[in-house]
Amino acid sequence: MTRFSIVTDLNRCVGCLTCAVACKAINNVPIGSFWNKVLRIGPSASIQGAQDGESYLYFLPVQCQHCIDPECVKVCPTGVSHKLADGTVQIDKSKCIGCQFCAMSCPYNVRYLNEAEGVVEKCTLCEQRIAQGELPQCVNQCGGMARFFGGLDQGMETFEGAQYGKERITLGEFCDPYADTDVHTLPNVENNPSLRYILRNHEWKGGE
Repeated sequence: MTRFSIVTDLNRCVGCLTCAVACKAINNVPIGSFWNKVLRIGPSASIQGAQDGESYLYFLPVQCQHCIDPECVKVCPTGVSHKLADGTVQIDKSKCIGCQFCAMSCPYNVRYLNEAEGVVEKCTLCEQRIAQGELPQCVNQCGGMARFFGGLDQGMETFEGAQYGKERITLGEFCDPYADTDVHTLPNVENNPSLRYILRNHEWKGGE
């Protein structure tokens, strides 16, 4: 069974927001709304100056987590929110009644109502691209080469990214080594998020 996911190496993410901009451009996301947000975590301590080696921060991209057991699908009264065989959570906008039950139930606040169309929208993992064997646009355009796409059942080492938006690279070959304890998810409230985050040598605060 395929379970598509994105792995982000937070030690490589520079907070350039290219992923958010590329996502808005290719998916025509309205002004003021985002399918992909980048949060700044930290600084972890007061910055005393250039010699303060204890202070650090990192950037955390947040989008639909394409959960294994998504709350949004459970509460949708019309079946508009649904899971595909590839593990992604999608929205059939032609049937959406705009009730926003799914948006209210999402633990990550990554859905919104497109008021012009009267339908709820969110990240689709660029369904239109991955169906053609392409990478999601946020992965393809990642300036820090920190984002990788693939199937969890094939192992994170096989996930692919793009070097300068062109040559394909794999997480296993390109990224620094990491331990199992360096791999994290956003808070799991029995929904089992699919996206993964790698963070080495820093305190993970994405579960808060």
